[in-house]
Amino acid sequence: MAKSITPREKDYSQWYIDIVKNAELAENSAVRGCMVIKPYGYAIWEKMRDALDKMFKDTGHVNAYFPLFIPKSFFCREADHVEGFAKECAVVTHYRLKNDPNGGVMVDPDAKLEEELIVRPTSETIIWDTYRNWIQSYRDLPILCNQWANVVRWEMRTRLFLRTAEFLWQEGHTAHATKEEAIAETEQMLNVYADFAEKHMAVPVIKGVKSPNERFAGALDTYCIEAMMQDGKALQAGTSHFLGQNFAKAFDVKFLSKENKLEYVWATSWGVSTRLIGALIMSHSDDNGLVLPPMLAPLQVVIVPIYKEVEQLDAIKAKMEPVIKALKAKNITVKLDDDDSRRSGWKFNEYEMKGVPVRIAVGPRDLENNQVEIARRDTLEKQTISFENLDLYIEKLLEDIQNNIYNKALQFREQTTRKADTWEEFTQQLDLGGFVSAHWDGTPETEDAIKEKTKATIRCIPLNNRLEEGKCILTGKPSTQRVLFARAY
Repeated sequence: MAKSITPREKDYSQWYIDIVKNAELAENSAVRGCMVIKPYGYAIWEKMRDALDKMFKDTGHVNAYFPLFIPKSFFCREADHVEGFAKECAVVTHYRLKNDPNGGVMVDPDAKLEEELIVRPTSETIIWDTYRNWIQSYRDLPILCNQWANVVRWEMRTRLFLRTAEFLWQEGHTAHATKEEAIAETEQMLNVYADFAEKHMAVPVIKGVKSPNERFAGALDTYCIEAMMQDGKALQAGTSHFLGQNFAKAFDVKFLSKENKLEYVWATSWGVSTRLIGALIMSHSDDNGLVLPPMLAPLQVVIVPIYKEVEQLDAIKAKMEPVIKALKAKNITVKLDDDDSRRSGWKFNEYEMKGVPVRIAVGPRDLENNQVEIARRDTLEKQTISFENLDLYIEKLLEDIQNNIYNKALQFREQTTRKADTWEEFTQQLDLGGFVSAHWDGTPETEDAIKEKTKATIRCIPLNNRLEEGKCILTGKPSTQRVLFARAY
């Protein structure tokens, strides 16, 4: 039975769910709000993780691992931080179960912890308590650590990949001797995220700084990359935070400087999560299923032999063997699907649903004509190509697909980014979807009022933003620059 997808225009939310399900990326688990990432979805995450991990290490970072559980008292030390995460924290209060006289098991009331433990929503507190033991002198700095981990944020309304109670991510936590070094680190990691999003994910992003209302809890500045999804909603794809000395002061992390003075350390943190898979789906996919950029596709090329006799299959395999070998030598992932329990039509639909960038169909007549049929997933176009230099053609085709997917997403974002100078224009533009560039008077109160009236937030103040005098769309007060508003995930 063919898998069906609700058209985007009919129900975008259901379209997204259908793709996640039918492409076998993830499913809901028995634990409310948590997901099971299926092998194909996890393979995409592994591609993301491996690419990012190399980028982190190329910029001097190393991996470490810190505890899942954080003493509750740690959260009390940084007021803004605890306020920002208090409503999302899962708390461990007991450490043992015992048999229930009425059957089953129960929490042992005698096994209550002396201090409750928070299941990490983020790791600043436990890491800065650790860094206090690692740092004594300027010679111990900088510390450039990253960890790949899971975190828990008790979300009430969840959606696979985009917002779940538990998710996978990486979180970098760095310590520096000076404010300038910490800010440079924050900006460097923002650029790493932007490069990854654009070059690997083929998702164009806008780099900017968050407004005070949207900053990470405990940060002095939050830098972000913002992407636009096909339904006209924005998605925050990554953040990099300049934490100043807030956590160093909260956990008494000092170092002896070159001038022999005792000073507080400067800090950053930065992270991206499995939410990127949601961004990937919503940026590129269509009503036929998932569309994957070749750089993140677990399988980049699939070969579907069309045959009736075993001898025909053997001949196809023999002809394709050197092509497969040549593709693998170029680090292109390729599979020849000779599963005889599935018809070729079923395979075509399945690989289209899973977003495999290039599909090759080859049968006995193709062998006679020394050619194959190639279908590209991004445009669904088919071409008949000679066997001669086929591996070079496919290598170039994968590059073309990667670029085309990016350019298509960029064109969409540009078409859905508009200016508004009045409240009426602003609300009309928001209803059309996309980014709205408008003036804001710079106050949190106005930002809150706009959000309450429209459900739109300031996504970012773009880096290197052009200064321009204007009037706030809501209050009419003076403004020095435009900021980007949007409704968002």
